[in-house]
Amino acid sequence: MADDHMRVQEFFGVRAADWDSRFPDDGPAYAAAVAELGLRAGDTVLDAGCGTGRALPPLRDAVGPAGTVLGVDLTPEMLEAAVQAGRDEVGRLLLGDVARLPLRTGSLDAVFGAGLISHLPEPEENLRELARVVRPGGQLALFHPIGRAALAARQGRQITRDDLRAEPQLRPLLAGAGWRLVSYVDEDSRYLALAVREK
Repeated sequence: MADDHMRVQEFFGVRAADWDSRFPDDGPAYAAAVAELGLRAGDTVLDAGCGTGRALPPLRDAVGPAGTVLGVDLTPEMLEAAVQAGRDEVGRLLLGDVARLPLRTGSLDAVFGAGLISHLPEPEENLRELARVVRPGGQLALFHPIGRAALAARQGRQITRDDLRAEPQLRPLLAGAGWRLVSYVDEDSRYLALAVREK
């Protein structure tokens, strides 16, 4: 587990400084994905693996001034970049691990995770921890601003059958962790899986 954490921190640590400038046009895609979560004014929402905090402004817009927006990330450099972008003004940034969240059971209305699932060291266990902190009936959004095929092409690789983000793998993975997959979109322009926390 420690080795996994080090790998994730190293991968994102060296990329943090220019992360936003490399992907400058993703804002509308983030906003559209957040809109599908159906957050209400006053809700409490977590951006899990928040990186530079790109989802925090649309999450804040969705929950309003009475809501609570939290961003948790394992990589200090990413959180520093989020602060430099002023995103600590729209949400509370926490250095932490999605495998052991410093949050009360059932304290959240929703979790947003951009590019999260492929970086989870223990996917089912980690998704179960996300379920722990969300109230029954609360939601999870697993998002990426481009779909699996487009991402694979960008990275010069093929999609494999065992990709956790593929619906046949994702549905039972979520179910085993206390989530029910309710919608799944994998297009060139976005990837968005929405799940509901089972009672």
